[in-house]
Amino acid sequence: QVQLVESGGGLVQAGGSLRLSCVASGRTVSIITTAWFRQAPGKEREFVAHIRRTTGNTYYTDSVKGRFTISRDNAKNTVYLQMSSLKPEDTAVYYCAAALNSRLGVSPGEYNYWGQGTQVTVSS
Repeated sequence: QVQLVESGGGLVQAGGSLRLSCVASGRTVSIITTAWFRQAPGKEREFVAHIRRTTGNTYYTDSVKGRFTISRDNAKNTVYLQMSSLKPEDTAVYYCAAALNSRLGVSPGEYNYWGQGTQVTVSS
């Protein structure tokens, strides 16, 4: 079992920055990929970015490239999402997810564990 706890969400003005954290506990050595997803009201859950635990390789959805950076600190079992140049359309609940298998990593169905989510609100 793996437990994930997100933090760092909040209210920020457009153009501002936030850093989200995802702390994993339990069988963390079994995690292959950690991702951030987001879900806005009335919309489906959307892939944002992921990072491979051993290689550190990253992948982003096009809408956040150049603005968001995903990183990891394996010693702390923590994955971060640094968000800059935030836009009102980034407003959503952001979820951390962990996958035990190595796949493409952009579909929610590929992930085995989820955090409870943290709200990010960007005002215009």
